[in-house]
Amino acid sequence: MKIGIIGAGHIGGTVAKLCANAGHQVCISNSRGPESLAELLKELGPNVQASTVNGAAAFGEIVLLAAPWRTLEALPSPSVISGKIVIDAMNPYAPDGSVYELRDITATEKTASRLPGARVVKAFNTIWSENLRTLGTPEEDKRITIFVAGDDADAKATVAQLIGDMGFAALDTGTLRVGGLRQAVGSPLYNTAMTLEQAKAALASMP
Repeated sequence: MKIGIIGAGHIGGTVAKLCANAGHQVCISNSRGPESLAELLKELGPNVQASTVNGAAAFGEIVLLAAPWRTLEALPSPSVISGKIVIDAMNPYAPDGSVYELRDITATEKTASRLPGARVVKAFNTIWSENLRTLGTPEEDKRITIFVAGDDADAKATVAQLIGDMGFAALDTGTLRVGGLRQAVGSPLYNTAMTLEQAKAALASMP
């Protein structure tokens, strides 16, 4: 598949490498422009190229959002990704490290409202980047879980396949509303490395 990545930090850069290692074609971007990614490209290998934010979004069949959630200008134009699967890996952290209080909407529902027409799936927001970098394995019974949430079953299935390609196990937490709350910062699923069986037990104990 072709993967577009918005954000070249710990999560974006790690996903780029894992996807490239799995044989996917990747286009990565950041707010400073493709020239700033020259050194990173040397590390990521020949399956990865750099572009602008809209260029990476146009390239990808799947587009990963891994920029700061609060930075609206970091998002691609809605018209570029309308109809595409968009993975929201962002969490609603404020600049001081606190979490924004969103009241009656989840962070991913807010992201989806900013990108009408996108097939939004919440994933990669609960896993520590170092675990993402180091814990992938071809041994299915030893895989660490990455949670997915969304309202489009086919989009979730495609993202789950990508997660498997990267050496992890996918587990569906529900809709953008319910699953998004289950994957929120501070939940029992957040930032805890779990096998699939452990993750299923943790999920079953949640409302």
